[in-house]
Amino acid sequence: MSEQVFHFSCDWPGGRNAVAEIHCGALQTRASIPASMEGPGVGTNPDEMLLSAAASCYLMTLAAMIERAELKVAELALDSELVLDMQRGGYRCQRITHRPRLRLDPRTSAADRRKLEHLLSMAERRCMISRALRGNVEIMVEPYMDRA
Repeated sequence: MSEQVFHFSCDWPGGRNAVAEIHCGALQTRASIPASMEGPGVGTNPDEMLLSAAASCYLMTLAAMIERAELKVAELALDSELVLDMQRGGYRCQRITHRPRLRLDPRTSAADRRKLEHLLSMAERRCMISRALRGNVEIMVEPYMDRA
């Protein structure tokens, strides 16, 4: 596969409490320090973007793996959470928890359910963002499966 290159640009008009204009491919948004961290809270912020990258990468990886395994899922959704903690005067990304929800076809066999359980874990190990964060951020997967 050939090398993929992505470009980011940002106009930052001032100090800590400025509001940035971010341009990265189809992503065109404003960003600032969140209000919970005593910033203006306008637009998104790096923490939300990191979580969005990790979560969407995990979900896309999982969906591709389910498709390649020719397994059927009636519904696939994801909730994810990023936890920061304060260390030595600065914030540190401590943990990301992915909570995938799969609604299975009522005819899903026990064997296919076991395969899906394996893929839920394997997708985190294969996700590009998870691999980039590994060793620095704990990443957990807490899946939920039920029948349609």
